[in-house]
Amino acid sequence: MAITVRIPAPLRKVTNDKDRVEVEAENLADMVDAMEEQFPGIKERLLDESGELRHFVNIYVNGEDVQFLDGLETAIGASDEISIVPAVAGGQS
Repeated sequence: MAITVRIPAPLRKVTNDKDRVEVEAENLADMVDAMEEQFPGIKERLLDESGELRHFVNIYVNGEDVQFLDGLETAIGASDEISIVPAVAGGQS
């Protein structure tokens, strides 16, 4: 089943300026692999060397942070809303 993934502006240069992409996947790990097939280089921006989400990358399924679900093993379906959100830091102290 096709899953729609919202892409943040910093990653759009990898997705040819697309703000949404569709992939076939049953969980988030499959989603990342499917996105890598379509857009080489995106996986290394999302996952670290050990295959875990980078600290500055958050993925949400229906508004829920996947770190509080099943991480990359979180099951996804066609009606789910998937968003990749880069962590934001900075400002004045």
